[in-house]
Amino acid sequence: MADKIDLKRARKHHYSATQEPALVDIGDVAFLMVDGAGDPNTSDDYAEALGVLFKVAYTVKFREKAAGRDFVVAPLEGLWWAPDMDAFIAGDKDAWEWTAMIALPDSVPEAVVEGLVGALAAGEEPPPGIDRIRLERFAEGEAAQILHLGPYADEEPTIRRLHDFIDAEGLARRGRHHEIYLSDPRRTAPERLRTIIRQPVGPA
Repeated sequence: MADKIDLKRARKHHYSATQEPALVDIGDVAFLMVDGAGDPNTSDDYAEALGVLFKVAYTVKFREKAAGRDFVVAPLEGLWWAPDMDAFIAGDKDAWEWTAMIALPDSVPEAVVEGLVGALAAGEEPPPGIDRIRLERFAEGEAAQILHLGPYADEEPTIRRLHDFIDAEGLARRGRHHEIYLSDPRRTAPERLRTIIRQPVGPA
């Protein structure tokens, strides 16, 4: 049997960052995605999105494991934005829009994912939100990123530091605020949570 694929090792540039802001170039990646809106702390929409994402990710994993192509389910990620990005940074969570997502290895055939999603949707008890999930390739390109240590609610100073770095580099923000959740909040103390904060950039 082939070695289990661990995307955190195979794509170190995607899943590693330090507390010093830095520029990176992120290529094309396949993701399971679910879109939604509202405060992730209170929204049933967000809870449903996470539930169906992990349900499909693990269904794909076990299907691939049976075929001799096992992999580690990648960390949860999120794209976040709002009509007024200053309000977003200030934490007006009810105005947030988001895409919750989990990366898949390139070895997983698109047809396998689509077949499994279709089978789940056609089952006797379809997972809530199964009609919302999609498989999409996402190429972020040049971006600035930083590692945030601590609670999600305390991210604002880290985000502002990242934005100051982008300005100092003579670049402009583009695209959507991106977070990669390296820690499991169910098993990690808030002060020990590790989150990569990434912002796509372009010419000023």
